[in-house]
Formats: sequence, structure tokens, C-alpha cells
Amino acid sequence: MNAQDKQKAFEESEKRISETISKIKNRIAVFSGKGGVGKTTVSVNLAFAMQLEGYVTGILDADITGPNVAKMFGIDDRLVAHENVIVPFRKHGLKIISIAGILIPGQPVIWRGPMRSRAIGQFLSDVDWGTLDYLIADLPPGTGDEILTIAQKMKPDYAVIVTTPQEVSVIDAERAINMAKELEIPAIGVIENMSGFLCPVCNNKIDLFGSGGGRTLADNYDVEFLGSVPTDIDVRILSDNGKSILHEKPDSKVAQCFNQIAHKIEQCIHSTQENKKYAQT
Repeated sequence: MNAQDKQKAFEESEKRISETISKIKNRIAVFSGKGGVGKTTVSVNLAFAMQLEGYVTGILDADITGPNVAKMFGIDDRLVAHENVIVPFRKHGLKIISIAGILIPGQPVIWRGPMRSRAIGQFLSDVDWGTLDYLIADLPPGTGDEILTIAQKMKPDYAVIVTTPQEVSVIDAERAINMAKELEIPAIGVIENMSGFLCPVCNNKIDLFGSGGGRTLADNYDVEFLGSVPTDIDVRILSDNGKSILHEKPDSKVAQCFNQIAHKIEQCIHSTQENKKYAQT
């Protein structure tokens, strides 16, 4: 392919991405400064919470080298294409895309940054997302190429920063907040995940990783504190079996936390968009 053909292919891809984005009302990117803070668990349960509110919702697994979204939905099928358009998985009404749907189980993705970014671009340009109220992107940890790709092509309305109360996690989450600000994402919120362990015997909360780090981080950077989510062993058990605590135990503390966080994000996005319209008049 010569330079002219490459440019034409790029322009066609960008056009398809613009067409996709135009049909998605609200776009949320879920960041974490480091791995192991439960970012995918947050992404999946936020998607469930939005869907249960009656919103047509999709989730894009943008963690190309560590795709776990499909596992948390109990999906082990292969992605299929119809007339050169990728058909997303469906679970509980949600639309789901993950590179896990084209990988052999256990196969590593040994790709450099540009290839990972191209895969994300394809998940926006060549997937039949249809019309969505919300699209949630589960990003890889850190501040690498994939995050730049999502910011430039998906144009998020809201950045969710996931941290644990632990100081080392909060330090890395600071970098994620600063990156979201530099990328000019209109609204940013912090979730303190693993905020205490709920004992399955006595139901008391034990602060394994300390407490309050997420709220302090949000206050220091003048962004919204979305809430604290405790560690519940049922979340791990259900996730390993492709189920959500919001469906299986809707009255649990964790399910209530995710519902409250989803509502806060919804209100913030609506308020930001209304303010933008008012400023333009």
C-alpha cells in the first residue's frame, strides 16, 4: 500500500469513527494510575448500573494486553463480523467488545503501542455499536498510547479515576487525573475502590488499605469524589463466574455503591452538557 492509499484508508477510518461517536450520547473512560486497583470490576459494574437504569449501554475493553471484560461477563465465544462490521457480544442487554473474542485462551498480545492503538481505533470504526446512551471504555493502567487514542478518537465526556486508599495507589492516581486534565476531558471523578473489607461473618468493615485516600485526592485536585466501594468476597466469586453483584445481590452494600456512583456520573454529565449549551447561547 502506497502513501496515498494509506492516507485514504486513514481518512475512511476516521470518518467511520466520527459516525460511530455521533450515535453515542455519553462516553466514559475508566482510568487507573496502576494495575490491581479493580478498574475492570468498576467498569463492568458501572455498565450494569447504567443498563439497569434503563440506558442503552456498551462497554469497550481497551486493555488490549490484559483483556478481562469478557471473563467478567461470562463470555467465551468468538467475535464475528457481518459484511465487514464486527458484531459486539450481548449480555443482559449490554453490548460488549473485547479482543479476548479473537484470541486463543492464554495467548499473549505482544504488540507495540501503535498496534494496540490501531486495535482500539478499529473497535470504534468497525463495530456495530448502534445508538447508545453510554459507552464505557475500560482502559489499561498507566498513561500510555491507548489512553491517548481513546481521548483523541472516543472524545470522553467523563473520566473515572479508580484508586485504592493505599498511598502508593493514590500517588499513581494523581498522574491519571493530571493526564485527564491535560487531555481536556470535561469532567473527572474519583472512586476509592477496596475501601475496607466487609467481613462475611460479622459484616464489620476492616480497613485493610487504610481509608480516605480517594476523597483527599479528589479534594486536592478539585474533582468530584464519586464514592467508596468496599471489598466484598461475593464480588470476586460472582465475577469469576461471569455474574454481577448488581443482578445477583442488588441490595448489597457494593451494589448500592455502584448505583449511587452511576447516578452521580449521570447528573454530572448532564450538568456539564447543559452548562456548555448555555455558554454557547
